[in-house]
Amino acid sequence: MKRLLFSLLFGLTAVTLAAQERAEVLLETTAGNIRLALYNETPAHRDNFLKLVRMHVYDSLLFHRVIKDFMIQGGDLNSKQALPGQRLGSGELDYTLEPEFRLPQLFHRRGTLAAAREPDNVNPGMCSGACQFYIVWGRQWDDRSLTQMQERLDTMTHGRVKLTPEMLETYKTIGGTPHLDGQYTVFGEVTEGLDVVDRIQQMPTDRYRRPTEDVRILRATITHDPFAQPAPPAKPAAKAAPKARPARKRK
Repeated sequence: MKRLLFSLLFGLTAVTLAAQERAEVLLETTAGNIRLALYNETPAHRDNFLKLVRMHVYDSLLFHRVIKDFMIQGGDLNSKQALPGQRLGSGELDYTLEPEFRLPQLFHRRGTLAAAREPDNVNPGMCSGACQFYIVWGRQWDDRSLTQMQERLDTMTHGRVKLTPEMLETYKTIGGTPHLDGQYTVFGEVTEGLDVVDRIQQMPTDRYRRPTEDVRILRATITHDPFAQPAPPAKPAAKAAPKARPARKRK
């Protein structure tokens, strides 16, 4: 009986740990490496991002929009061979994703990964674009500014988004962009390379917010995927049919 109970407990623990595993993606950029973990709580965005990485969609694309103390944005399909000074931001795939807002668990703290989208006037459902993304930098906030931010959120979201005590503390100590909460889908976070994000967000930019010195994603690769389907077993090679022996001539 004890052995059976132990086996059940071990099995439940293993299942719980497996459920907590996250897919990871490495962005190798000209400014350094950024490692991302994708949230299981946003499965549609997670799976879409992994699909695009497998298809090498992000290889050679730029971080085309950078705003200091706010965020860095990449994934514009038109940026691969963009000329210097060319305005970017419109390169997208021909589909969108339904929003996966997961407040208060997932919000725009510094280092989170989120999906870019079209503005509300043409996108009232707040659907995410398929391939453009941004990594949050933001700033640290004080009590007064967070009170004002909550008032702004009440107006923008008709009272739908409320900053919890945990969120408020995070925005005061770590930083982020609370005015985006509940309006853009957060689906991952930086686990290594936040210093690289910091360097990029401080780079000088032109009038279109594009860095004057290109920051390129050289390669995006999946480094861990607990959800990948195992490859089917290889079929045994078919045996070659025996060669027909020539008939002997009778003497």
